[in-house]
Amino acid sequence: EVQLVESGGGLVQAGGSLRLSCAASGLTFDDYAIYWFRQGSGKEREGVSCISSRTGSTYYVDSVKGRFTISSTNAENTVYLRMNSLKPEDTAVYYCAAIRDGCSAYGVHNFGMDYWGKGTLVTVSS
Repeated sequence: EVQLVESGGGLVQAGGSLRLSCAASGLTFDDYAIYWFRQGSGKEREGVSCISSRTGSTYYVDSVKGRFTISSTNAENTVYLRMNSLKPEDTAVYYCAAIRDGCSAYGVHNFGMDYWGKGTLVTVSS
């Protein structure tokens, strides 16, 4: 059974930082790209970033570029999302997802993932 488990969410003040983790099990990690999505209250889910476990290639949406950094530890089947300079508009439930494909802008903007985690809540206070 494939499982994606997010952790690291919490309450932080604007300008602060958090590091989210996505621990994957039940899949061949190198064959998958891991994506982060988020959904704020009353908003549509949106893509944030992705990383190819095999090549290390990454992609970020413009709203987080320069503030968020995605990385992976293949030995631990874990992907991290380091979030700096957080803004109130970053408040959302953050989900990680996996697709047996590469990391791409198309994937970030069109979803179509094979597996999803249950999410972790990030709240940024002003």
